[in-house]
Amino acid sequence: MLELLLCSLLTILPDYLYRRYAQGKRLGKEITLYSVWFELRWGIVTCLMLTIGLITVVFYNHPATTNATAFFRTIPVLPETNGRVAEVYIDGVSGAVKQGAPIFRLDSAKQEAAAEAARRRIAETDAEMVVAQADIQVADGKLQEARSAYRQALDELETKQEIYRRNPGAVATRDIERLQVTVEGRQGSIDAATAARQQAEAQLSTLLPAQKASAEAELAQAEVDLSKTVVRAGVDGRVEQFTLRVGDVVNPLMRPAGVLIPEGAGRGRLQAGFGQVEAQVMKVGMVAEAACASKPWVVIPMVVTGVQDYIAAGQVRSGEQLLDLQQVTRPGTILTFLEPLYEGGFDGVSPGSSCVVNAYSNHHEEIVAPETGTMRRIVLHAVDGVGLVHAMILRIQALLYPIQTLVLGGGH
Repeated sequence: MLELLLCSLLTILPDYLYRRYAQGKRLGKEITLYSVWFELRWGIVTCLMLTIGLITVVFYNHPATTNATAFFRTIPVLPETNGRVAEVYIDGVSGAVKQGAPIFRLDSAKQEAAAEAARRRIAETDAEMVVAQADIQVADGKLQEARSAYRQALDELETKQEIYRRNPGAVATRDIERLQVTVEGRQGSIDAATAARQQAEAQLSTLLPAQKASAEAELAQAEVDLSKTVVRAGVDGRVEQFTLRVGDVVNPLMRPAGVLIPEGAGRGRLQAGFGQVEAQVMKVGMVAEAACASKPWVVIPMVVTGVQDYIAAGQVRSGEQLLDLQQVTRPGTILTFLEPLYEGGFDGVSPGSSCVVNAYSNHHEEIVAPETGTMRRIVLHAVDGVGLVHAMILRIQALLYPIQTLVLGGGH
């Protein structure tokens, strides 16, 4: 409507003034309701053509969208294991939390029992190490005893052999053979005692430490499982929709306990979706303006800080069925990210608020470039200048939005 009024001032109004004062035709006489089209046909046609051209230039070079929202991230409050709630640390259904603060605790009887069993195994292993040290001492005593018996039998054998060498008839051959068997038996006792000592040493230095390390690992695992029964906040923020109560059963796959909204989420940044036809116009650094529903009668200066190079409607997921393009019923938009041009400009805008955004093209660098022709400079000046029309439209929308919503729309 604003474009039509503007174009009519340049076409229909001069046509009417010419016919009224230059040709002497009077409104209501020669110019009547039935003769308006014939009398003002040139002005009406020109006005319509200029209006269509102006709207095209304005909306293409200075795009606007109502698909703008201050999105914010949410974190589901979930335990890492199934269990029954034993204690809740949040009063009511919402509350502020700090990073690391407990939110609720599951019944931990099973995890505590596993941790206590691991501690018992560690104590049992320590006791076995003490017993192994005593076994080493016992093995040392037996080894000493076996060596003494072996030495005694060996001395007796050597004595008998020396006597037999000097006087074969003084010692019976049978006695020497018996002593040799005895010496071999004593050597076997030494080997057995040595093996028993090595076994005790192996238990003390290798087996029991390994068993203790395994028990300590089980204790660490049990303590980790025990710590998982307490669900803590990963970031500073606020817990919302927290309806969990003592006795409820939670499941990490099926039933979240609520949502955690990180502190500062959705504040200071706006996401807007522009039409695909404006993909070549949207650039990083463009100046924009936004009017949000949660902050009426205020136009916020913004700047485009990012333009997503992909259109979400065209994404494909691997599946068992072929994709039919008829399933994409709505064309996607160009996602852009905007931030306030001045510090604190986004204060007062609630996260998740719906907004209207206008972006404005700027051809200043091309205009001042020496290689740009005069006619092109004039056209680019005109293109940048008609952005004023869009700015006026945005301010009218911001002015009328509360009235339209509360009064005309029955929002009360």
